[in-house]
Amino acid sequence: MQRAPYQVLVLPFRRLKGSEPLYAIFRRADCRVWQGIAGGGQSNESPLESARREAFEEGGIPRSSSYFALDSLSTIPVVNICGFKWGPDVLVIPEHSFGVRMNSPEITLSTEHSECRWVPYAAAYRLLEWNSNKNALWELDTRIRTRKLGTERRPAVKGRTARTDLSARRINGETNGEVRRKSR
Repeated sequence: MQRAPYQVLVLPFRRLKGSEPLYAIFRRADCRVWQGIAGGGQSNESPLESARREAFEEGGIPRSSSYFALDSLSTIPVVNICGFKWGPDVLVIPEHSFGVRMNSPEITLSTEHSECRWVPYAAAYRLLEWNSNKNALWELDTRIRTRKLGTERRPAVKGRTARTDLSARRINGETNGEVRRKSR
């Protein structure tokens, strides 16, 4: 499968009844920085499909989870991704951001990450390395707190994406997270 000229960023979240949202952040095994789930798209995928695949590969997050496309959009220099793979005129690629609601706090880490933490907004913001991640986190947190999360995007049904308006619904989760290492 050929690499598409875009990145995705996925921020898992959960919310307990009557409490503040918690966010899963991941420590990269190679450079030891904290970030959301991130990865590249494939030529036959939409950004949403790429987000679902990356979240499953890096965190064991079920593909059937509820995803929310965020307005936050960044660009990343191609030299930080895979060089000039798309020719000398493609200097930056977009990074599409998504939130994913977790019904369970369970995360299964891939070897790409050494650690995962479920933390409140302030701690996540402090730990995140990249400004694009901080911007998307701020947007997601604000949308959750103001109940303006928008449209839930579930897996396609008969070639179409099912949508549910969640602007007036509460988002619930569980208290303790379990992180497992994916077996090799």
